[in-house]
Amino acid sequence: MASFQTEDDIKASPVVKDGVVYCGSTDGYFYAFNLKGELKWKFNAENAIEAPAVLLDGKVIFGSLDGWLFCLNQSDGAVVWKYKTDNQIIGSANWHTANGQTVIAVGSYDYFLHGVNLASGEGLWQYESDNFINGAPALYKNMVVFGGCDGFLHLVNLQKGQVSRKIELSTYMASSPAIVGNEAYIGDYEGRFFAVDLENGTIRWTYDNAEKNLPFIASPAISGNSIVLGNEDRQLYCFNRKDGTLVWTKRLSNRINSSSVVAGNKVITATMDGMLFMHNLQTGEELQRYELGSQMMSSPAIYDGKIIIGANDGRIYILGRK
Repeated sequence: MASFQTEDDIKASPVVKDGVVYCGSTDGYFYAFNLKGELKWKFNAENAIEAPAVLLDGKVIFGSLDGWLFCLNQSDGAVVWKYKTDNQIIGSANWHTANGQTVIAVGSYDYFLHGVNLASGEGLWQYESDNFINGAPALYKNMVVFGGCDGFLHLVNLQKGQVSRKIELSTYMASSPAIVGNEAYIGDYEGRFFAVDLENGTIRWTYDNAEKNLPFIASPAISGNSIVLGNEDRQLYCFNRKDGTLVWTKRLSNRINSSSVVAGNKVITATMDGMLFMHNLQTGEELQRYELGSQMMSSPAIYDGKIIIGANDGRIYILGRK
């Protein structure tokens, strides 16, 4: 096991490309390091970073808690541009390219979804929702889809920044939707989970356990017809994507705020008491558990047979075979 130590909690989820891990820390720095834990470069963002980065066209794009969206060179961490929103950025960005222009979309606690030109860092448009935007926008055709803390699922055209559709779901949504075909899957703050048809704006099915109304903070992981995600009620859920039936559920050791990752037929999930679990995707059988001993809100990345995850002890762990 290798690790990389920063000076404060890791809430952002690491991203990995070509053997290099990219991740920000609440210590205000953004780091690039190899799988042995050796620093390649670091960048001082001067404020805590909780948002995962996006790697695109040789650039690293991420937001900070004082509302800056940074675009750095992937190779050396030099600033390409920065763009200011009026409140914190917690979720990662997404993008779409059309007519030779790539538009980055990122949500902020200033209630706006911001459209930014990747090439120049210039703001192209702002779309206003009615509350904080916490999660990352997902991509559907030439639109982004995001759940707002206003209880709506918003579909926004990325070229113009105009709303195509708003679908009322319920209470606020802190997680990011997952999209397969023309359906979005998202959980809310009262423990409901929805399958939404984006073409006609209808809710296709809802899972609702009336006895529990603890939030889904984690975003869903989808593999085939299985949807897996954890809840604050300590349960890891697996739904059938087609009809919303509960395939299996497992009670883990603590609350689950981190999004699970599916690798082959294995589900990897981190808990708030520092445990890392591996379950069989089909049956929910526990295959392995590993104690890191520090809270994890960061979601794991899988790369080359390794699990890479950040913890609240300020460390990013690289687990797995050498």
